[in-house]
Amino acid sequence: MDYLPDDNSRYKDVDYWNERYKTEQSYDWLGSFCKFQHLLEKHVGKDDSILILGCGNSSMSSDMYIAGYHSITNIDYSSVCISTMSARHSDCPGMTWHEMDVRQLSFPDATFDVVLEKATLDAIMVEEKTPWEVSPQTACFIHKALTEISRCLKPGGRFVSITFANPFFRKRLYARAEYNWSIKKYTYGEGFQYHVYVMTKGEELSPEDAALEKKLLEDTKSPPTVVTATQNEPEEEFLSNIDL
Repeated sequence: MDYLPDDNSRYKDVDYWNERYKTEQSYDWLGSFCKFQHLLEKHVGKDDSILILGCGNSSMSSDMYIAGYHSITNIDYSSVCISTMSARHSDCPGMTWHEMDVRQLSFPDATFDVVLEKATLDAIMVEEKTPWEVSPQTACFIHKALTEISRCLKPGGRFVSITFANPFFRKRLYARAEYNWSIKKYTYGEGFQYHVYVMTKGEELSPEDAALEKKLLEDTKSPPTVVTATQNEPEEEFLSNIDL
């Protein structure tokens, strides 16, 4: 069955995902857990309390559970997804599933050691025409999500973001002192490389990232520059058409 929507904007439509999850068994954006497990093991402990954003029907949660991560909270805004995945993994004590919006997390402050997302923010940005000038609506969405993520992290906790977006563009979103975290970047993949950003709560931005934030605040009206995507990886359509 072809799950590609007629228009990329539907990737932001919960009705599209509800319908898709009724029949699709599993799909892993940006590769399976084994592809980046070696990186996660450096930053995520087996006893850490973990929140996974936009879990979808990915095998990542169950693969992590099998690998020894047994305190995993999964959220997605698709009720069909949460119902299906909760039933599928009912034999995994310590793993829970909740219907929730990333912009309004219903958890107390400092709840989690780790917040993890894989291509969830990429999907939110699907309609952006250029990474140089994100629309006010999307910028507001991302800011609300990042603010909530920071709020829910414990001191010293890590926000791990797995994405195809290179640091030149993605750090423009993450490098903000108000989120109260530092940023480190890693890559994985053969041929085409994906990016893993690790933000540590309570650490200051590096001088380079602080300078980036300052420059962006001072120069928000710079004219956009056309960037041609070179992505040829067999991902879904929107991952081939934007470079965020």
